[in-house]
Amino acid sequence: MNRTEQLQAQLGQRILILDGAMGTMIQQYRLGEADFRGQRFADWPSDLQGNNDLLVLTQPDIIRAIHLAYLEAGADLIETNTFNANAISLSDYGLEGLAYEMNVAAARLAAQARDDMERRDPSRPRFVAGALGPTNRTATISPDVNDPSYRNVTFDELADAYAEAARGLVDGGADLLLIETIFDTLNAKAAIFGIRRYFDETGVQRPLMISGTIVDASGRNLSGQTAEAIYYSIMHAEPLITGLNCSLGAAAFRDHLHALSRVVNTYTSIYPNAGLPNEFGEYDDTPEYMAGVLRDYAAEGLLNVVGGCCGTTPAHIRAFAEALRDLPPRPIPTPPPYARFSGLEPLVITPETNFVNVGERTNVTGSRRFAKLILAGDYNAATDVARQQVDSGAQIIDINMDEGMLDAEAAMPRFLNLIAGEPDIARVPVMLDSSKWSVIEAGLKCVQGKSVVNSISLKEGEAEFCARRGWPGAMARPSSSWPSTRTARPRRSSSASASPTASTAC
Repeated sequence: MNRTEQLQAQLGQRILILDGAMGTMIQQYRLGEADFRGQRFADWPSDLQGNNDLLVLTQPDIIRAIHLAYLEAGADLIETNTFNANAISLSDYGLEGLAYEMNVAAARLAAQARDDMERRDPSRPRFVAGALGPTNRTATISPDVNDPSYRNVTFDELADAYAEAARGLVDGGADLLLIETIFDTLNAKAAIFGIRRYFDETGVQRPLMISGTIVDASGRNLSGQTAEAIYYSIMHAEPLITGLNCSLGAAAFRDHLHALSRVVNTYTSIYPNAGLPNEFGEYDDTPEYMAGVLRDYAAEGLLNVVGGCCGTTPAHIRAFAEALRDLPPRPIPTPPPYARFSGLEPLVITPETNFVNVGERTNVTGSRRFAKLILAGDYNAATDVARQQVDSGAQIIDINMDEGMLDAEAAMPRFLNLIAGEPDIARVPVMLDSSKWSVIEAGLKCVQGKSVVNSISLKEGEAEFCARRGWPGAMARPSSSWPSTRTARPRRSSSASASPTASTAC
């Protein structure tokens, strides 16, 4: 068996153990500026202390030792030291040109530790998870309080950075790729797109593990999505493992883990923080306490992979491995094949739904008032139209900017970026409505949820239609467990007539 087949076989047999925190272990070495620099970067013009990813080049023995410590504690999967090893995050240090090299080096160090452990104990295989963190920018939230539509990173920039990092991880020996700590689901969708593009261009394949993070007691990530909505947004990637990490500590995951386990037709994972940091910046949840909480989750049939995030150590991982040793893995369910969409919140269309209200007053071809507002550049008032639609019961809002006097490719992203910052609007899915592929593509690069695409016809032929399926968000390859991404046309809440066009879930 190859390593992917080995991983799938192990997941079917037992609960696998992921490693713990890398940063927590690095801090125990008390490294200073000179340690981070090493000889190679002794004259680097900016400070480098705190750039943990750089240590794969300047202190490789330390990183390899940390990997071995987790493997010896019982870990089946170890993460590469690459949480911020992407061109976007590394630009803070002027090191963006080293992203590929750092990912290769990190994966090689982890693979060396993996191979060393397998030679010492060949009783089971171990695996390297190439870690791809969320970057230090967000594609959904504006950093400028004076301009809610502004973004300091684009979908394409994110996709390129993730593709480069993934290439380095695979070249260095990673067995799977881990898109982790998703605080903005649009960032994760860009990661999926960049990685899938790299796979398509090279013929390389690796399983994906995708993990979101809940940032507060409301049960949402930083960009506002619930755990279930996050999954519907990324399910087109067909990950091998889906789960949650970081956040508020093990006990706070219960409701979110139950919600995910019910709908996720993949293996599930959890690797929480050791609680919240105390006044000294340290974490107080003991290995024994966390192991007890995680054992309860496993006993309820919720888990396939368990590990630790911030504050966890080899002692935690050893306790997890011992606590879960005798418990069976969660069987993968087969959820009903319903149409599943998401804004900040999920929308599942079931036989009991009857019909879906689609608000069309945010359509320049269906509302004269909305068209006048957009043409006049009054986007704030146009946003109020969207809010009125949702307040009146629209379960999806249809957005169309196809007007002869309008630059639709600019208007669509601007409006979508604005409503993304309005939770009372963004909670429902979006229907991107245009007869122009370029406008649909521009819109999909701004939407973190799972959307509906409308008004793309087959007048150019089915072959041309299918050839377009590489555009962002619509690259889903329908699996045997989920319906095709092509959905039936919902009934509309407005009086606009329905044209005979395809509606596609993206």
